[in-house]
Amino acid sequence: MENQDSFVLHGNLIYTPDRNKFISLKDGYMVVENGTITSVSAEKPAMADSLPVKDCQGKLIMPGFADMHLHAPQYIQIGMGMDYKLLDWLDGYTFQEEPKFADPDYARKIYPRFVDEMTACGTTSSAIFATIHPESTDILCDILAQKGVRAYVGKVNMDTNSAPALTEETAESLKATEDFIQKWQNHPLVRPIITPRFVPSVTAEMMTGLGQFAEKYQVPVQSHLSENPGEIELVKKLFPQDQYYMSVYDRFGLFGQTPTLMAHCIHLSDAEIAIMADKGVYAVHCPASNLNLASGLMPMRKMLNAGVKVVLGSDIGAGHTLYMPHEIVRAIEVSKIRSIEHPEETPLKLSEAFYLATKAGGEFFGQSGSFETGWSADFLITDIPEYQQERSVDEQLQNFIYHGTAQDIQEVYVQGRPVKNTRK
Repeated sequence: MENQDSFVLHGNLIYTPDRNKFISLKDGYMVVENGTITSVSAEKPAMADSLPVKDCQGKLIMPGFADMHLHAPQYIQIGMGMDYKLLDWLDGYTFQEEPKFADPDYARKIYPRFVDEMTACGTTSSAIFATIHPESTDILCDILAQKGVRAYVGKVNMDTNSAPALTEETAESLKATEDFIQKWQNHPLVRPIITPRFVPSVTAEMMTGLGQFAEKYQVPVQSHLSENPGEIELVKKLFPQDQYYMSVYDRFGLFGQTPTLMAHCIHLSDAEIAIMADKGVYAVHCPASNLNLASGLMPMRKMLNAGVKVVLGSDIGAGHTLYMPHEIVRAIEVSKIRSIEHPEETPLKLSEAFYLATKAGGEFFGQSGSFETGWSADFLITDIPEYQQERSVDEQLQNFIYHGTAQDIQEVYVQGRPVKNTRK
């Protein structure tokens, strides 16, 4: 089985084709051919006679998670500075740690640990901020590619209002970014994403160049938006001619002109929410990070009702875990807290939060994150406690999301190939 990407999987299957419902099959079958799902059924398929059967009876099988906003170099600062708010936290910790990645040997030491833990937590797709350093960013991409996981990786751009060790010369940064795009744009799993850190740390000249790259190479974009009131005021001061924070990105071709991820999106007016929906820009909800830095409670239900595409992110190191089930639970809890003051914003259901962490995020990469015909075979095989064996598959998933741990994940697959197997 280890070297094959065509097989029949037999076990308890569960997925969310849309956010309003689970589809589950106890002792169901999923046919995988050349890394792609070709059928899901309750009965043993005819293909089981010609393909090897991977017997996972008594195991829970679900799509892999998509972590749509995280900072790989901040892995080394998880849990630090949680008494600060955003801008002070960046100055006190992040902008002290990220310069260390100017040393490629440091990247070779830290990044494998980050990738190993991320995949051990069941994440099969991710959108990652690296640092400004081209060589270290390439090292991160190489590790992800060798591991066989799917990722968008950004060489970060910063040419103003940053720590001296993280302030680039604009032309050099743009040249390094274009080289990075050209090197990785055709890789089957690991690809480039344009990554201005956030509006305060990039000049108009930098954003002009990045917007041109997005159009020229049809590369997606990721950045931050309206995370913290102090940050929003700083953007107004730096770009007073723009009506909204998001208007700055939009003016330079970095807001929906190609697929775009914007993390946080907490403090948005109704008009801004409508613009996001109209432009198809993804809002990445990072509940742990937003709580840790006291940034605020994202109006998830309001955004979903307005038609905004919403996905989930761990946002390490402001977030403190790479284990996405914890973000699923926190997203639900944050929505319940908001509903106390905003009763019109009904809390998220588990099916909705699970969908955001699987199919909604996976679709940013193509057909990943669901068990549907033609979709990539990206999935997790997890243990089910003995005392949960008689429960329905839906209840087994509830128990895993709220009570399970990364140690319950036995195997992780991307495109039908094993990424992690803890039970050698």
